[in-house]
Parts: sequence; C-alpha cells; structure tokens
Amino acid sequence: MTDPRYKKLASLLVNYSTKLKKGDRVLLDMVEVPDEFVVELMRSAREAGAVPIVEMRHTRVTREMLRGTDEEHATLVRDLELFRMKKVQAYIAIRGSANANETSDVPSELMGLYSRINRPVLNYRVNQTRWCVLRWPSPSMAQNAGMSTEAFENLYFDVCTMDYLKMARAMVPLQRRMKAADRVQIKGPGTDLEFSIKGIGAKTCQGDRNIPDGEVYSCPVKTSINGFIQFNTPTLYAGTKFENVRLEFKDGKVVKATSNNTSRLNEILDTDAGARYTGEFSLGFNPYILNPMCDILFDEKIAGSLHLTPGQAYEDCDNGNRSAVHWDMVLIQRPEWGGGEIWFDGELIRKDGLFLPKDLKPLNPANLK
Repeated sequence: MTDPRYKKLASLLVNYSTKLKKGDRVLLDMVEVPDEFVVELMRSAREAGAVPIVEMRHTRVTREMLRGTDEEHATLVRDLELFRMKKVQAYIAIRGSANANETSDVPSELMGLYSRINRPVLNYRVNQTRWCVLRWPSPSMAQNAGMSTEAFENLYFDVCTMDYLKMARAMVPLQRRMKAADRVQIKGPGTDLEFSIKGIGAKTCQGDRNIPDGEVYSCPVKTSINGFIQFNTPTLYAGTKFENVRLEFKDGKVVKATSNNTSRLNEILDTDAGARYTGEFSLGFNPYILNPMCDILFDEKIAGSLHLTPGQAYEDCDNGNRSAVHWDMVLIQRPEWGGGEIWFDGELIRKDGLFLPKDLKPLNPANLK
C-alpha cells in the first residue's frame, strides 16, 4: 500500500508549487526516490493535464561520472541538458541519497569545472521555468538530524506539507521592508557585519521554489560588505562538510576565510573571481525546522536564522556577481545558539531569532504553526 502522504505531497508540488496546467511539459528529475512516489507524482501531473518527462538518477553513478569528467564531457552534458530544459515549462527535482558525502572524493578541480560549464542549465531553469526542488528523506538525513528514521520521516512530511499559503501572507511585510532598506547590520558572537541592499529588491520563498520553504531573500550590493561573520552551523558543499566557517570581508570581498578545513574552503572560494563576493542575503523562519542537519534546503529555512552566500547572485535580486559557486552559509541567532541582532537602517528588526516590529510578528514560530 502506498503511503497516503505521497499523494498529498505530490498534489502540493503539482498544484501549488509549480501550478501545472493542461499542456505543460514538466521534467521530473528524481535522484534515489522510491518508485511509488515517482508514480504518484506522474499521476498528479497527468491529472492536471501536464506531460511528465522522468529522469531517474543515482548518486553513486553520478560520482563515477564526475570522477571522469573533462571539458569535452561536461560541455556535451550541458548541451544535452540545456536542450531538454528548453523543451519544458516546469521542473521538479527530488534529491535523495543514502550517503550525503558520496562526492567527497571527487577532485575539487573537476567539481569546479563541471559546475562552471553546466551553470547555464541551472540559470535557464531558475529564470525560465516554474520549478521546485526538495530532498527525499533518508537514514543518513535522519542521522544528521539526530533523529530516528521514522521520526525524521514524520518531521519531513509535516514540514513539506505545512500551510504555505498562510506563511506567504505573513511574508509580505518583511519583503516590503527589505525592498525599502539600505543599510543592514548583523551582530552576534563573533559577528559584526554591515552592508547595503539598496535597490536590490527582495523575493519571498513560500513553497513555490523549494520545499521545505520559509525565507525572504535579497542580495548585498557587491562591494558594500565590510566586517566579519562567524557561522555556527555545519555546511556541506561539493561533498565536504565544513564547520566553524568564519569569513572576513573588505569592500565586498572575502579577504580571509577559515574553518575546520581552511584549505578546502579556500579552494572553493578560489573557483573563480566571483566566488569571494556574495550573491544572496536571506532571513529564515520555518517554524518546524529548528536545528541543522547539514542539508541546505532545510538548514537555510531554520527558524531564527539567516544565511549569507558566497558566489552567484540570482537574477531577480541581482548585484551583478557571477560565479560557478552558490554556497549558502547559515547563522542561527536564537538564544540557545548564542543569540544575535539584525538591524535595517538603524531599526532593530530581529533579536535572538524573534521579529520585533508588529507587522513582522506573524512570522515568529508561535504564529506560523
């Protein structure tokens, strides 16, 4: 018997997140997802009148492909993937893995080359299709979250099928404030950072791009960041886990970067000229996600968190920075994580993870559940 939660999640992805309609072509990019859920997703897409195209991938196969890639191979993959992407109106990716570190032994130069050459596929998908990306629960994710497999699966479906429409309404005042703001200050243990978001704009993330969701993002003016920030959550990038990442900025550029693996950290930040500048600043507030699990689609939505992103800027909140890297690094500011403050133009917006202005209080966890 198919888990009844599969149908509920499939319906959310089809009818809310991507709003599929008759005649749409949708690419279902499935990485180690149970066949039973893929079938439910296909059926839901067809019920909406859409035409599903299915790709099934496996992380061990992907690892082997990356270990043998070169410029000719990566370019061929880009051309084929871009051709296919241009044939669809929507894209749903679900990424599961028994081992989150499967690509940890792929040489960084190969990862960088492949990412750089295939960046146009990602850019087209982000800017030209209706898309949604999410993880699939696995024992390794449960382990990273410090939970049993069953408990984590229950959390996963609670988070992924929450009332995103209610959250969307509560986001509007924060989006309005971020669009109007100039100077942003972030303060906390090991952190004293200042930058401008003037004229960049702001976008809400309300379950129509990522599941789980719950953030509003903007982007620092490229050369405006000065100061330092100490991230207090682990981060996984290119198959390598990093902890205690500290970045120091001068006129927008990361001039010093340290972590538990400082050498590898700086290798990634040296991928290209844009990797040491930033491409996103965001506030997270999903009430069901409280602790990191080294999975960025969850961690960047943690209640009372923010993330700052070395690398590529999104074109809808653009500071002009271009890079093969887009690395969301998360700082939790709730009291049990050390606390902290966020200021917009001299007004204290959030303290110790809770929004203070009356119009933003609906985004606090007690009001979103």
